[in-house]
Amino acid sequence: MLQANGEATHSLADRLGVGITDALALDHLMTSSTGLGPTELGHRLGIRSASATALVDRLHAAGHARRVPHPSDRRRQTVVATEQAYEEVLGALTPLLDRIEEAAGRLTPEQATATVTFLREVAAAMRDYAAEHDLPG
Repeated sequence: MLQANGEATHSLADRLGVGITDALALDHLMTSSTGLGPTELGHRLGIRSASATALVDRLHAAGHARRVPHPSDRRRQTVVATEQAYEEVLGALTPLLDRIEEAAGRLTPEQATATVTFLREVAAAMRDYAAEHDLPG
């Protein structure tokens, strides 16, 4: 499953014409309701501050991100995904989403219920695993 996820992420990056780190950054930005500071984005990606700044500059130049004032600290900036980014990512993911929808359509109602339950439990296990790593100590 992890390998398939990695392959899909690489394919998305190729379809968008960006590098893998840029695609991962877009994922973080698009799933953040308030945007992320450049430093926080860099931390999530495991890259240094200077690299995060260059990354944000690339995303901005490509029309995928924009800098906005931080909602509570005027000294800081927040990076948010643009509408163009959402449109391009959705367009690039449409073939994958169509295939997933086809696969789901072949399930019986009972299979669909069991699958949803299973996937929610897997997602929770993955989040717990990640949270344990983030704990001090």
